[in-house]
Amino acid sequence: MFETKTYEGDRTKQYDMLSKQLDALLMGEDNQVANLSNASALLNQFLDRINWVGFYLTDTEQNQLVLGPFQGLPACVRIPFGRGVCGTSAAEQTTQRIEDVHQFPGHIACDAASNSEIVIPLVKDGQTIGVLDIDSPEFNRFDEVDQAGLEAFCTTLLRHL
Repeated sequence: MFETKTYEGDRTKQYDMLSKQLDALLMGEDNQVANLSNASALLNQFLDRINWVGFYLTDTEQNQLVLGPFQGLPACVRIPFGRGVCGTSAAEQTTQRIEDVHQFPGHIACDAASNSEIVIPLVKDGQTIGVLDIDSPEFNRFDEVDQAGLEAFCTTLLRHL
């Protein structure tokens, strides 16, 4: 049975521990759905003050993202590349850290309770294979430490996809 461990103190060290836990959790498993499911569950347990965490995966034929494993309320199923926070992250291959989603042009509101969001693109061999999407009911929930820690988490995750 897998048990998460917490590290008291510095948030950067907490994120380092989280990436190590993810690596241990996914070691030896190559099924993408299983790995993304466990990654979203681990993040849901680790992060506080969030209301949704999960993945959207690239459908290259349709040039859009399709809902993947997640934790939270039912979500939007398809998001075109370049549209909303997730679609922008996927198209530009850049992390989007949004303090107030209501101010983001073209924001797609899947959950009216969400007020801030961070989206990290999953890029493998130069191609966007998906995004990690995390929403919070708080404004300005995510900071530079969260961004760096979640980007490192995604780097670890990509080694198992």
